[in-house]
Amino acid sequence: MKSILHFTLIFSLISFLLFSCSSPGNDVSDAENVIDSVDIKRYVTMLGSDEFQGRQPFTEGEEKTINYLKQEFERIGLKPGFNGSYFQDVPMVEITGKIPKIIKISSQKNNIELTHVDDFLTWSRHITDKVKLENSELVFAGYGIVAPEYDWNDYKGLDVKGKTVVVLVNDPGYNTTDSSFFKANTMTYYGRWTYKYEEAARQGAAGILIIHETGPAGYPFSVPAAGAGQSELYLKPKKNSPVRSKIEGWLTFTAAQKLFESAGYNFEELILSAKKKEFNGVSLNATLSIEIEQKVRYDNSKNVLGIIEGSERPDECIVYSAHWDHLGIGPVLNGDSIYNGAVDNGTSLAWMMEIAEAFMNLNQKPKRSILFFAPTAEETGLIGSRYYANNPVFETSKTVACINNDLMLPLGKMNDVMVTGYGQSELDNYVEEAAKLQNRYVLPDPSPETGMYFRSDHFSFAKVGVPSLFVRGNCDHAKNGKDWAHKKEKEWLANNYHKPTDEYDASWWDFTNIVDDAKLAFRIGFKLANENTFPKWNNNSEFKSIREKKIQ
Repeated sequence: MKSILHFTLIFSLISFLLFSCSSPGNDVSDAENVIDSVDIKRYVTMLGSDEFQGRQPFTEGEEKTINYLKQEFERIGLKPGFNGSYFQDVPMVEITGKIPKIIKISSQKNNIELTHVDDFLTWSRHITDKVKLENSELVFAGYGIVAPEYDWNDYKGLDVKGKTVVVLVNDPGYNTTDSSFFKANTMTYYGRWTYKYEEAARQGAAGILIIHETGPAGYPFSVPAAGAGQSELYLKPKKNSPVRSKIEGWLTFTAAQKLFESAGYNFEELILSAKKKEFNGVSLNATLSIEIEQKVRYDNSKNVLGIIEGSERPDECIVYSAHWDHLGIGPVLNGDSIYNGAVDNGTSLAWMMEIAEAFMNLNQKPKRSILFFAPTAEETGLIGSRYYANNPVFETSKTVACINNDLMLPLGKMNDVMVTGYGQSELDNYVEEAAKLQNRYVLPDPSPETGMYFRSDHFSFAKVGVPSLFVRGNCDHAKNGKDWAHKKEKEWLANNYHKPTDEYDASWWDFTNIVDDAKLAFRIGFKLANENTFPKWNNNSEFKSIREKKIQ
């Protein structure tokens, strides 16, 4: 009897241990432990090295980058994501414009000369050898927004066909606290330059210039100016694609002030009046003439895709994304011309690769498929992700969520998990749960006025209705606190963002925060991949109706 009891107890103990070792909780813990700083450093130092020549589309740097990613996807064990290939062709057009150094604006009072790069930036999406505006009337159209849900129309009473509109950056809610007025200080999509160019074209404008201001833009004029004179990349338009304005571009705040005052307006009073619903646009009593000679080239760039097939619902998927491209070889700065992009976006690519490693180390594979997606041409307007979102491998109605990252500063361990776009969807609840497991707290983006939610690849998914996350530890350093973290981020953006100095620096880089962020994103994706439900957009999200039309 004792021997039987003894055997039963041993058998029970063994069964308990086996069950414990193979339980989902332990499986996830074991799998996420493959995520470490050693591998992240290996990815970042490779992708951010001079060998990859700044990872610009249409260059030798692209070939090196996409083949390296393919090699790593194969090593990890991911299956090809696109018709038996790891690559999805993205048909693009490269336009190189010869921008005049000086443009003249003629007015009734006097003529104004503006200098390229110092005063204005401009380009054209029109695929032609020459683009020309001749005596195009300049019209101030406030913020350049038509938003019926806010009872707002900056183009009311204006006929801008053939004219050039001048508009303000951001939206009227900027620097306000009234949450019923747009989204107060949180930028809406109406505040993004991409929307403003789209709307000007819908209104028939021949040209559009956005008045740049560092605060509401979220970055200094030097950021868009860094690419001045270089080729621009766009998706190859289809026959039925909307026609864009002939000329798009930026005006510096100082140049705009000069223009408005030459037209007899008080600049500050006029831009303040543009914040009011009853504002009506005005002619600036001036005309713009400009001619741009262009060279046009067609080619394909590549998105890189790898898949883990779901064990039960393989037609449903969770997407992890991090763009592979950067700015290539550009203007020389302190003797260096290779824009390596080690942080932007080498760190995020490493983050994504480590998550893929963790999923492949699960004993029990996820019920839904997981797509690991490295899009091209993020830096030139989210082109690769936008193309995929409209030509997806998985139907967007069955794409559960997108979890994206971009520009992850290697500052070391963080207390916070910053959510860019906090309040958009139920995915915030998943972040809260995963953050608690790491003894971290969720922090809404402290600078929502910069519109970061619209500035990386998750936004391409949001635009087609897929709930999307952009989360990372960013604001509260575990050892040095918030002020230190803010200072370090500000210094890095000023000294390294979109510059050749975005290189690996062993003297201070600490990947601990990226390890934690990868583990957090892995936990979120694991839960989503094993559920039956789809997370929803919140009621105040501008993307809610898009999703509801697709999932009925």
